[in-house]
Amino acid sequence: MARPAAGAVLALILLSACGAKDAARPEETDTRRRPKDQREAEALGREIFELVDRAIDYRGSHQGRPAASFRQMGVDSLTPSTARSMVNLAREPVVTVTFRRTDGREITSCRGDGQILEESAMNGGRFSVMCTARSGAQRPMRIGD
Repeated sequence: MARPAAGAVLALILLSACGAKDAARPEETDTRRRPKDQREAEALGREIFELVDRAIDYRGSHQGRPAASFRQMGVDSLTPSTARSMVNLAREPVVTVTFRRTDGREITSCRGDGQILEESAMNGGRFSVMCTARSGAQRPMRIGD
């Protein structure tokens, strides 16, 4: 009977270890708990990341020539909530995304370039974009924390 009891003890240890692991895991981040400016920067940052990624892909598949516009890439420059713009500096895309309605917003726009792809790859998905506050002040904001 010692053997079945040992198996039961082992099973209890494994189950308690699994439960302890789940209890020790930090709670999923609730977006409502984040400051409003961070939530707004996150929304703009995710959009910038996607657009920069597409612009880099376009350049790679067109023999190093960057897209002159979003239209050339097949992307709309307006969405229901944002306006997007892109310029190329030394063949490097710089994407700016601006909220169309800024009433009550802390952050009005953010911008990023190809460096955010590298930064994201090196930092587990986290990267920084430069954001403009309603006051006009600019500051870098971390996305993906």
